[in-house]
This record gives sequence, C-alpha cells and structure tokens, in this order.
Amino acid sequence: MKNKLNIGVVFGGQSGEHEVSRVSAYNVLGVIDRDKYNIITIGISKKGKWFLFSGDSEKIKDGSWEQDQKNLIADFSIFSHQEISKIDIFFPVLHGPMGEDGTIQGVFEMLNKPYVGCGVLSSAVGMDKVFSKIMFESVGIPTGKYIYFRENDWKNDQATQLAGIEAALGYPVFVKPANMGSSVGISKAHDRDELILAINEAFIYDNKLILEAFIKGREIECAVLQVGDTVRASIPGEVIPSKEFYDYEAKYSATEDSKVVIPADLSQEVTEKIRNYAIKAFEAIEGSGLSRVDFFVTEDEVLINEVNTLPGFTNISMYPKMWEATGIGYKELVDTIIASAQRKRVTVS
Repeated sequence: MKNKLNIGVVFGGQSGEHEVSRVSAYNVLGVIDRDKYNIITIGISKKGKWFLFSGDSEKIKDGSWEQDQKNLIADFSIFSHQEISKIDIFFPVLHGPMGEDGTIQGVFEMLNKPYVGCGVLSSAVGMDKVFSKIMFESVGIPTGKYIYFRENDWKNDQATQLAGIEAALGYPVFVKPANMGSSVGISKAHDRDELILAINEAFIYDNKLILEAFIKGREIECAVLQVGDTVRASIPGEVIPSKEFYDYEAKYSATEDSKVVIPADLSQEVTEKIRNYAIKAFEAIEGSGLSRVDFFVTEDEVLINEVNTLPGFTNISMYPKMWEATGIGYKELVDTIIASAQRKRVTVS
C-alpha cells in the first residue's frame, strides 16, 4: 500500500462563524478515511492565533480544545514547522471572513500546497455579495433588486441613503454585511426605524452593506462539486425557515424547527434551470472544488441569491445532505473533495 497522504484540516477562524466551523470540522474528522490519510489538525482561535492540535475532536466541537494544553503546540511557524511542511493537502473547514474570502487561500498559495475549495480570486468574489451579484448578472443569471453602500456613505449622509433605499427597494428590505455568511448580521427591516437599527447592526460585521428587496419566493439551494474538468450540480433542496427568514438561529439553534426538503418539490424544468444556473454561477466566479449556490424561486422566475465557496459540513448542513440525495454519501463526498484539491496557480520551477 502506498504512503498515506497527510491532510491538514484547518478549523475555527476569526469570523462570526467560528462555532459553525468547529462543528463542520468535527463532522469531517469523524468520516475522513484514516486508512488513506494521516490527519494534522490546525485550529485558529477567534483572536487569530494558530495552534497545532492533537487532542480529541469532541473538544473541537464543544470549543474546549483551546484549554487542552497538553495537546496544543502554540509556538510554531506555518512556513517552517515540520508538521506543516509534511502536509500534502490543506482542507480548510472555515466559514466567513479570514477563511472563505481568499485570505487563507493566499497562505496556502504561499506555502505552495494544494488545497480543497476555491482559489483566492473566486473565494474573494464569492464572499463579497456585491461583486458576486455583478458576476452573476454578467453571465445572464437573474438577481433580485439590490443596492449597496459603505460606512462612510452612511456616516456622511444618512438621510440620502435612507431615501435611496426606500425609493429603490421599498419595505420589507433585507440588510446584510457584504462579506459574511451563515446569516450573521442579517436583519429584515419593515420600516425606517427597523432599517436604521439593521444598518447599524450590520456595520458591526463589515464596512460595506448590501440591501436587497424582499422576494416572495421559496428558498432553494443547490450543491456544486468539481473533480478534474467535470462540474456537477446536485439535486436541489428547499429550506423552510422556522422564523420570518433563515437567520443564524433558525439555521443552527437546537430549539428551532426549520425544515429542509430534499429533493425540493419543483418541476423538472425549474430543477434543471437551477442546476444549470448553479454551474454557470460557479464558473462565473472561476470556482473550483465545491460551492453551494442559493436561489429564490417565485411563481415567475428563478433568482440567484449568493454562492458559498466553503459551505457548512455540520450534521444539518444542506451541502452534504443534497449530495447524499444525489447519490454521494458523506464519507465519499469528503474523499471526493480531497481528490479535487489542487494548486490554483502554476509555479515556476
């Protein structure tokens, strides 16, 4: 039997999705094939400190890994430590800024190592809800109405911004940090007072916001997987939120009863349109490896919402569930994703 590949699983991170990342990593570590791979686990704290962690993955799930001092190495260089140097493939199980936005992908590029998922450019574009919509529109994928502005615009002239939002989008309106996932910092505003509160809340997470008109439609998601030159789209699934919209609590709280329906109850024509749009969106941002693409389906049309270049891998996450319904189980999916890892740049020898 040939030597096992050394897989560097990276979890945690500095974003508001730190906890989701830990649960995703716990699930990935639970199914990864130890007969094929040696695992080197790297945790990043909320403050951005990197650790080599060799302890029980249960401690990753519950967050106690940072207190497990006997299984932590804190003082090391990612560019020279022997454990890092022997990694063959990095598997970032990270969500949100500093993990899904091209930042850590750039580190992997500097290390000249293959890694799972999208590259620097596609990660950055996919994370930024404004730039990704511009790319979707450029290839003919319909989007809902939206506007965006920066914190300085808001501070300098709130009245003008509010009037512009109300004229362009009306109420209700969704307010989102431009660079964030898992619905962190997102609010639905029904009037001007709620809008002001929502804008100030969203600016906690980013200095650029995107505001989107309410779309009366079903929330449909589709998973994309690339191996070699082949890009596939899964059977779509539908999210039925337990709350007014699918916010962070509705996604992850044990007390919420949001539902997912896989496959989504859609006509064959709409299903194929979604799958085709998902692949087209993935290619528009020059994606690689994997992504989850989210849509709204109204009575008249299919509208793209956003693309997630490192979707969740928790036990309730849609990405693995949709592939399971399409015929690829969780363990096989993780193996396939690792096989998709590549260097995103050609290096000169």
